[in-house]
Amino acid sequence: MKILVINCGSSSLKFQLIDMTDESVLAKGACERIGAGGSITCSANEHKLEAEYPLPDHTVAFEKIKDLLMSGPTKVIDSADEVDAIGHRIVQGGDLYSKSVLIDESVKEGIASLIDLAPLHNPAHLQGIVAAEAAFPGVPMAAVFDNAFHSTMPPKAYMYPLPYRYYEEFKVRKYGFHGTSHRYCYVHLHGQYPQYRKVMICHIGNGSSICAIHNGEVVETSMGMTPLDGFIMGTRCGSIDPAVVTYIQEKDGLTPEEMNDIMNKKSGLLGVSGVSSDMRDLRQAANRGNERAQLALDLMYYQIAMRIGSYIIALGGMDALVFTAGIGENTPITRTIVCDYLKFMGCILDEDKNQEAIGKEMKISAPESKIDVFVIPTNEELMIARDTYHLVSAL
Repeated sequence: MKILVINCGSSSLKFQLIDMTDESVLAKGACERIGAGGSITCSANEHKLEAEYPLPDHTVAFEKIKDLLMSGPTKVIDSADEVDAIGHRIVQGGDLYSKSVLIDESVKEGIASLIDLAPLHNPAHLQGIVAAEAAFPGVPMAAVFDNAFHSTMPPKAYMYPLPYRYYEEFKVRKYGFHGTSHRYCYVHLHGQYPQYRKVMICHIGNGSSICAIHNGEVVETSMGMTPLDGFIMGTRCGSIDPAVVTYIQEKDGLTPEEMNDIMNKKSGLLGVSGVSSDMRDLRQAANRGNERAQLALDLMYYQIAMRIGSYIIALGGMDALVFTAGIGENTPITRTIVCDYLKFMGCILDEDKNQEAIGKEMKISAPESKIDVFVIPTNEELMIARDTYHLVSAL
């Protein structure tokens, strides 16, 4: 079975075609600037295509993807009929969906009903679904929800201490995100080390979250009703005193939309440093003596460690700690400093292995460490493909 995995944004469409026989990636790429010019990349058969291409909407983007998969140097299938199913990443499933589901009209209505909770994401996902239906008529499709893995959180973890009617009427609560990544890492680790009962996974990238898992169930996670919550990220501020929001709005005369834009796009590592949201740029600047760049990094290391420490309470201990995603997988210094905060618990790294584990799976804790520490490259696309495969196979 060949499954096309889709991650659709308002002006982008990322894709992978995966052969589930051996879970190999046949082709992958992205359509960018949809509706505003257009460009496309596609890698297949050890060939990488990069080109400007007019993409007025997502339907045209899907047609171009079909063309690339079926012709030229990136050809990997003879016919669109070889695409057996399509799996869509959906950011917000609210409390409607606790697991992946096959897409039908009621599911599309459900995703649409949650647009208020994810106004930047769910409309784009619906666009992708409709465009996929037009490009691949009759092909079964699955929705894989970013927050579904976190649906096991107890009310004491997901409720906000606001008047209860906001939860009842507007569904204001913590949902959590990056669930597909956290689930992939947990399932992968559990397959090799089934003895671990208390696992912490740190998905550290431009967007970051930490997830505490007890016996396969999420008990706590750092992102909240939106992906803005948690600790400092590339351009997101994470958790701050709520009164800061209204204080800045009043001082600067900002609308709610302008304040939201500041917190999501102009804060975090970028806002503190004034340099960049990219870890590589910040380290270079810090090494040249830029104090604000160093402060941004120090904030990140400290807040990650503080979040881990608080979640140890939720877990009642910790057997294993996993680092994943762009920063988690590729920057040993992040792992070194975070784990240094945890030395009092007996968390000790093998620094040679830590330095070696750049973008590859490895156990990096020292033999005497009381907590096993791992680097596991995430693979959200494969998790989406697996869910889609199981749902379609049951038809």
